[in-house]
Amino acid sequence: MPFPDPPATARQRARSSTGRRRPAGRTPAIRPTTEDRSARIALPAAGRIGTDRIGTGHQVSTVWSSPKLWQVVISSAAVLLLLGVCGLSSFFIVADERSGRVDAGLAAPDAPTAVPRDISSRTVDPDPLTVAEVFPTGDIVIDPAEPPYKLLKTQVEERCRAAAAGEIGILLDELGCSQVVRGTLRSPTGKYLITTGVFNLAEASGAEWAHARIKPLVDEEKGRFQGMIADEGTEAIALASAQVGWHSLGHFLMYCVIAQTDGEPIADDDPYARQILFDMLQLHLQVNVLEKRTVQPAAALKAQPAATVRAQPAASTGG
Repeated sequence: MPFPDPPATARQRARSSTGRRRPAGRTPAIRPTTEDRSARIALPAAGRIGTDRIGTGHQVSTVWSSPKLWQVVISSAAVLLLLGVCGLSSFFIVADERSGRVDAGLAAPDAPTAVPRDISSRTVDPDPLTVAEVFPTGDIVIDPAEPPYKLLKTQVEERCRAAAAGEIGILLDELGCSQVVRGTLRSPTGKYLITTGVFNLAEASGAEWAHARIKPLVDEEKGRFQGMIADEGTEAIALASAQVGWHSLGHFLMYCVIAQTDGEPIADDDPYARQILFDMLQLHLQVNVLEKRTVQPAAALKAQPAATVRAQPAASTGG
């Protein structure tokens, strides 16, 4: 709030009463009568508050009577006091506002609603995975407007080779795999069978190494992820040629195996199979399961490597 202008002086009020600006150094030509002039001169000098040159060759005193002078002085003092109080109040209001802005600027930010949790190793993240954590709602709902993935069977297994055969199983053992939690599901259309789960490795560096090392093992048919038979009519997930994908986050390795219910091979460019891999690895296991374990806002999470998708040959029926 700006401070008010100072009150006008008596001389300025007198000048402004004419309704127009006067040239500098001049005053309007006032020709008092003889009676006016003699009356003004007869007043005591104590009443003079200033002089102006008026007319030509005449100097006349501008006078007010003493009683009126004191009234004006008292009134002016009251006005000045009131204006001073208003100005001081405005100053304190502005000062308070500025102080509030400064205090607000220096105030500590709101405390975070979640504390990050380190999942870089099993040493700092010792709690084992459970079925309730990996499949908390049973059937997996990706889109509420669509039917869910039907959960048929779950398993917690300390032998990681139960879910990975050949050199992939050996690799996971070497990387300190302590358990695998997996489940078998049927797709909403019923055309596909899916086995998906999480391996619990010792270190994040080991999970990242497995993420890179598994590709050549699958391409060279030196290892495979095992599908898990759930009930009658789901044998294709363990025996048929399948599409697989895998992904890592922290000290965990996620994987997904897909097969057609009728046992027919899945085309490399099958859009439904690729959508299933994305739903299982990215949306469910990463976002709904492992990112919740980190207790960290999504915007602060480091970018993760894209999930790798490869085809693997059919399992041998000879044991």
